[in-house]
Amino acid sequence: MKKYTYTEKKDTRSGFGAGLHELGKTNEDVVALCADLTGSLKMDAFKNDFPERFFQMGIAEANMINVAAGMTVGGKIPFTGTFANFSTSRVYDQIRQSIAYSGKNVKIAASHSGLTLGEDGATHQVLEDIGMMKMLPNMTVINTCDYNQTKAATIAAAKHDGPVYLRFGRPSIPVFMPEGDFEIGKAVMLNEGTDVTIIATGHLVWEAIQAGEKLAEEGISAEIINIHTIKPLDEEAILKSVGKTGCVVTAEEHQIAGGLGESVSACLTRNLLAPQEFVAVNDTFGESGTPAQLMEKYGLTASDVVAAAKKAIARKG
Repeated sequence: MKKYTYTEKKDTRSGFGAGLHELGKTNEDVVALCADLTGSLKMDAFKNDFPERFFQMGIAEANMINVAAGMTVGGKIPFTGTFANFSTSRVYDQIRQSIAYSGKNVKIAASHSGLTLGEDGATHQVLEDIGMMKMLPNMTVINTCDYNQTKAATIAAAKHDGPVYLRFGRPSIPVFMPEGDFEIGKAVMLNEGTDVTIIATGHLVWEAIQAGEKLAEEGISAEIINIHTIKPLDEEAILKSVGKTGCVVTAEEHQIAGGLGESVSACLTRNLLAPQEFVAVNDTFGESGTPAQLMEKYGLTASDVVAAAKKAIARKG
């Protein structure tokens, strides 16, 4: 098992803020809109250095989406910023009608996603957003795993022609991915293995790495893949890996319904039948608690990935 270490922890939302600020220095067409959460979205640096390209929209998310759509007509590349719940559930009609339908070049930056929003509770912990956004035609869906990857994904999103949903989070987590380029739709192989494929996204990538280490101690070889782009999905990487290992575990901080696991299942159903186990939230809302407490309660830890891997292996013929 390849060893992954880290020297610091950072929140992925800060990776977005750093990427946005970098874009501000390199691309004059990039503009930013925020729904009264500038500090939470780490957009302060962009706001301070490029005030003429920053627009505080207030608590009016639907209006923010429509304004962003209009800005693209003039050649601007708008990034909208608010919590993931408010970036999707509250404004789904505006996204569908004003952005996805006509393929507007809007980048929807969604922070505080999943259970690890923590103490703010179920009303703010969106666990359905990947499903909502991946169903929209023309929409690219990205869910990053650490600070470095989020920064790179933000820069890559600006270069992509078309709407992008960029999902990231609040807690500080290990920074373990190298700095560098980000290729939309291209999976990242973290560890090659032969017994089971573990496909993870977002905060669950680090849990998958830890699970791989625990499995290796028991003589189980896990192939670990970081799927940062849910749509378009890197089906080639998935099929190649599962074709080798014969079974798969998907791990995500999202509902089972509509998430990464469901997309992987659809891919396998069409091409390569294999046992699959899901590490995800099982048809329930969240609640208040620390991120660690919630990950434990809802079965999203490295230990849960280990148990799912063993179950998947046992189901092989």
